[in-house]
Amino acid sequence: MSKKIKLDIISDVMCPWCVIGYKHLEAAINELNLQDNVEIEWQPFELNPDMPAEGEELRAHVARKYGSSKEDSDKARANLTALGAQYGFTFDYFDGMKIVNTLDAHILLDYAHQLGKQTPLKMRLFSAFFTEHKDVSKREVLIKEAGAVGISAEQAQAALEDDTLKAHVKALESQWQQMGVSSVPTVVFNRTSALTGAQPQATFTQILRELVAEQSK
Repeated sequence: MSKKIKLDIISDVMCPWCVIGYKHLEAAINELNLQDNVEIEWQPFELNPDMPAEGEELRAHVARKYGSSKEDSDKARANLTALGAQYGFTFDYFDGMKIVNTLDAHILLDYAHQLGKQTPLKMRLFSAFFTEHKDVSKREVLIKEAGAVGISAEQAQAALEDDTLKAHVKALESQWQQMGVSSVPTVVFNRTSALTGAQPQATFTQILRELVAEQSK
């Protein structure tokens, strides 16, 4: 297969289902041994673009936004924790956990794409937030996590202060929304078809197998 399969993953760092969906997709890629035959690009989506700098307590947020009770929240957290564990990801929810603004995270991820380090940084930020109780809206945290994947503090600081990068992220967000993306995760295959939600590994395997067959004709 000469041409790579292009996978755009529209996602937010605050989205637990984006972790699950990616882990299912990653497992499908590995199952078919397509690691060198796919090109992944993470696309920005802010679930809460108006989130203030201080963030919002997570239970209060889901109650306000979705009408979820504490019991609903507990069940959802237990379900996500179990699903994550199946694919080697640790969700460590805790009392007082806050959902935070992710614009700077998306700016840094956009920059990381230029360096070929976007997926490692995305995984690092998922773990920082969901596993390690870090506030990924804080620039000092983002710069440190960037360093963990080989992006220097100077590079990260410059990216976060780059108004051109910020404008590019905002333009990408608008573009995907105009194309009909209203929830995450959404995976777009070769810019021609899309799946929304944390689909099972088997679903991704089937679609990737079909795409390989098409591109091998």
